[in-house]
Amino acid sequence: MTTSILADLKIRFSKAIAAAFGAEYADYDPAVAAAKDTKFGDYQCNAALSLTKKLKQKPQDVAAQIIANLEFADRFEPPTIAGAGFINLKLQLSYIAAHLAEMQKSDRLAIAPVSKPERVIVDFSSPNIAKEMHVGHLRSTIIGDSIARILEFQGHEVLRLNHVGDWGTQFGMLITFLREVYPDALTKADAIAIGDLVELYRQAKKRFDEDPEFKEISRSAVVELQAGGQSAKQAWQLLCEQSRREFQKIYDALNIQLEERGESFYNPFLSDVISDLKATGLLQEDQGALCVFLEGFNNKDGQPLPLIVQKSDGGYNYATTDLAALRYRIREDQATRIIYVTDIGQSAHFAQVFQVAQRADWLPESVQAIHVPFGLVMGDDGKKFKTRSGDTVPLKSLLEEAVTRAYADIDSRNPDAPAEFKKDVANAIGLGAVKYADLSQNRTSNYIFSFDKMLSLQGNTAPYMLYAYVRVQGIGRKGGIDFDRVDFDRVDSAISLTEAPEIALAKHLLQFAEAIDAVAEELFPNRLCQYLFELSQKFNQFFEQCPVLQAEEETIKISRLNLCDITAKTLKLGLGLLGIRVLERM
Repeated sequence: MTTSILADLKIRFSKAIAAAFGAEYADYDPAVAAAKDTKFGDYQCNAALSLTKKLKQKPQDVAAQIIANLEFADRFEPPTIAGAGFINLKLQLSYIAAHLAEMQKSDRLAIAPVSKPERVIVDFSSPNIAKEMHVGHLRSTIIGDSIARILEFQGHEVLRLNHVGDWGTQFGMLITFLREVYPDALTKADAIAIGDLVELYRQAKKRFDEDPEFKEISRSAVVELQAGGQSAKQAWQLLCEQSRREFQKIYDALNIQLEERGESFYNPFLSDVISDLKATGLLQEDQGALCVFLEGFNNKDGQPLPLIVQKSDGGYNYATTDLAALRYRIREDQATRIIYVTDIGQSAHFAQVFQVAQRADWLPESVQAIHVPFGLVMGDDGKKFKTRSGDTVPLKSLLEEAVTRAYADIDSRNPDAPAEFKKDVANAIGLGAVKYADLSQNRTSNYIFSFDKMLSLQGNTAPYMLYAYVRVQGIGRKGGIDFDRVDFDRVDSAISLTEAPEIALAKHLLQFAEAIDAVAEELFPNRLCQYLFELSQKFNQFFEQCPVLQAEEETIKISRLNLCDITAKTLKLGLGLLGIRVLERM
């Protein structure tokens, strides 16, 4: 097991810089990256130019001293210096072949777990009780899941939390309305369908906004619920359980694992938040409300903007709950990295919550609190993705349509296949296509939702990736090769790299660990998608230009079959980290 080549190179160059110029440079950024132009090499160190001013030496001389102290002979050809002191390195073909052999024998593709695992919380999905999950929850759910999968693969202890909206004024409003129009829904399980419950919620909200008497009764119901009133609590539990079962159907379909901790979980800790903030002297009263005035956030008059943590009527809000949750996750869960996956519209809210937590000394420097924002899903008209009637698109119907379209395509291409086979393939392709179409985007950008594009066998899509995997499996079947039983330690099973497409594919396979590291650090799953897309492209170029089963020599045939096998294993693991299931046949 090894770390990524890039991570290893950073360590080597850091040591070389310190050895060349003194211990005070031990933490100097070595500025190592994969080479943009492979004709110069595979990796490049750009530290010499930035060191020139400090050392008052020519960049070429600085580069030469770094090389003189660099350990490279076990992996790289002798480094070269180009331009203004750029150090270029090229991997030895013998090292590439040896590392590929290690990858092939390992379930983890020879990628070592992190040396210092962290306790990480990923807060994602977060639907609201009595509402259907919609396309906005799709982004949070699958982005959060892919980040959690990658961190788990690295060896971190990951707590996947679902911060469900299951508390607050909306429940008093809904309970009050249902007591009038559908009392059975508050005493009998599943007395009303979730779709009807959503419609009743809308009617209750309209009534709440228009009827002052209804609003007052609703607020009384909230007080009753918060005080533990038996009738209100039973009604609340029934509504939560019904919604929870509907959510679980979608999580099961998407293969998502979550631990629910709704807003109600933190309700007992809200008063402690206020007490602690008072003790720190951060709280100020403003028009009857208790607030923390923020630094760097100003209103239209240029005055510091307050974050309200207790309303003038004594009630709490989202900010109070999020502060209580953050405080609990640090103190009780002992998390050192807390990741929130929500839409980009909440960026300011989380920046404010994090600032208050820092100023209250709840959020120490040793703990990272990170907001992972994402953009909107758009329709073909460039507007927010909605149904023809203007409603938010239910996530359940969107996923069902993706599978239905995938089934129709498979049925048209392979009508004689067994129905169960077509159903399984359609499920994998349809759900995988929806996930991949989202994850392959830069998450901070809006993207246009298109079934036609995401289900296409061409381009950067899940079907293209899945087909590349299936193609490799087909090669093995056609050649009568069971990769699981090949003895890779035999001399005649060694990997030999001679042709340019072979070498390009092999080098890209070695960069898989770097792609995983990049996502774990930067939290952009599209980095892994881009890697897999390029891997599929390089494999197709290799397969088209380098005969595998028709290779002239048996040793070359086996070597190329090994490359095919490692490619398939990398695709399977990579897609699995995105939450996408591969298929043996399509």
